[in-house]
Amino acid sequence: MTMATTTIRIDIATLPDHLDRSRPTVVAEAIEAALREGEINADCSDLFSHIKIDLPTAQLAVASAVLANLQLI
Repeated sequence: MTMATTTIRIDIATLPDHLDRSRPTVVAEAIEAALREGEINADCSDLFSHIKIDLPTAQLAVASAVLANLQLI
């Protein structure tokens, strides 16, 4: 059985000021590390105009809380 996944996209232009918009790869790595600390198995990458976060749908609520703490949503 395939696990359901969710993709979250965050526009790089909307990143909070405390994150370096000129280095989206570093931002994606920081987001992935924060999610990992929250025991969320996510894959984050930068795709030109946005940060893409793929994660198991079952962990969406917890991931949302982590992203809110990072001021991303």
